Amino acid sequence: MIRNENEYQQAVRRLGPERKRLADHRKRLKDTGLAADEVKRVLDPLRSFHKQLAEEVESYERLKRGEFDELKNLHGLGSTLVALRIALGLTQRELAERLGVHESQVSRDERNEYHAITVDRASRILDALGVELRSAFEQPVIPAA
Repeated sequence: MIRNENEYQQAVRRLGPERKRLADHRKRLKDTGLAADEVKRVLDPLRSFHKQLAEEVESYERLKRGEFDELKNLHGLGSTLVALRIALGLTQRELAERLGVHESQVSRDERNEYHAITVDRASRILDALGVELRSAFEQPVIPAA
């Protein structure tokens, strides 16, 4: 997951050269006389890496536009907190200042996606972000027998 503008810029800069490297590698492999299925097998890991990088860039861009998934049963709370910070245009440093902690603490927490965060701590982060979390409990529908 891309967590800040610097990581985003680095990823964007890598996409073009990675695409060219993939195309060059494909051409070299074909020139050696490998069959199409062999070329595919060799290139699949590189394609997978390129696709993952492109998806991360796209995901960060969606977060910057304020588009992120709904939180359900607190699954993904940590990544949602990171997404909220990005969507609000705050840097890790700015969030750290609001929380009264060092920037490295926010960086470490986000790198771990706030693993094992307490409800109280999540509440403090949401307050620092100026975000209100609303919840509703829904009982599952049980079909009649």
